[in-house]
Parts: sequence; structure tokens; C-alpha cells
Amino acid sequence: NLGDPEKTKALLEEAGPLDVIVSNAATGVIRPFQELDEKHWDWTLNANARALFTIAREAAPTMPAGSSIVAISSLGADRVLDNYVLVGVSKATLEALVRYLAVELAPRDIRVNAVSAGLVETGALDYFPNREEMLRFYRERTPAGRLVEPEDVADAVCFLASPAAAM
Repeated sequence: NLGDPEKTKALLEEAGPLDVIVSNAATGVIRPFQELDEKHWDWTLNANARALFTIAREAAPTMPAGSSIVAISSLGADRVLDNYVLVGVSKATLEALVRYLAVELAPRDIRVNAVSAGLVETGALDYFPNREEMLRFYRERTPAGRLVEPEDVADAVCFLASPAAAM
């Protein structure tokens, strides 16, 4: 969990200066609002949003010009999904942070973007009680006739991290 500044510093000491950071944290408690408590809030927001804040703060001073930070967001950042209140709030926080970092780091020629891919069928969906309903809904509603796959997300991230996305 890179929301912990000590873990972040240790990672950066081992890895050295970074030219690409991908904040791909996706964890949280999938429950109705009334079943959540403060420890669920802390865990989810620290892992999904604070981690980007911490690693960007620690890494940016040594990142070379032309570097890129890409955060992976979620539909729940701007849509209400069942049992997704904490993850949705954490991803909305992440997207707001991306906007602020993009402006603050632009003078150093460090790009900051987010990818929100829609519903991607991964093991994370196993925690949703309405998994099958969600899959059916998004398959029927997607003009491409298929769901986004992890490789599609990776392709978008690779583009944003590349010099081709300089502007």
C-alpha cells in the first residue's frame, strides 16, 4: 500500500528515479453505506487515492522531463453503483487529484492522466453480489458488443505513458 509514505520512500530508493508511474490500486469494501465504518473508509481511500498522492509527491522531484503518471479510475467515480460508495468516492478523489497534479506538474513537463475504462471483467467483480446483472447490462449497452478487456486498458496506459501522448 503506497499510501504509506515509508513504503513509498523504500520503493523509490530501490527503483531509483521513475519516468512512468501507473497508479493501478483497486481495492475497497463493497457493501451498502450503512454497513461501512471508518476503518473501511481509511483502507479504501488510502489505497486508491492517497497512494497516488504519496508516490507522486515523493517521485516527482526526480522524474525527468517527459515523464508520465497514469491513474486507473472507475465508472463509480461519477456514477452511483450498488454497494460501491467507498470505492466510488475514492476513485472520484483520485480523478480530482489527477486534475490538480496535471496542472501542478505540467511546468516540469510531467503529464498526469487517468484512464476510466468502464466495466472490465476481472476477479474484482467476484465481490459484487450483482455481478452477472452488471455483466449482462454492460454487454448489451456497449456499442462494440463486448466488454473492455485488461489488454485494452493496458494499451491506453501505454499510449498515455509514451511520447506520442505528449500533448
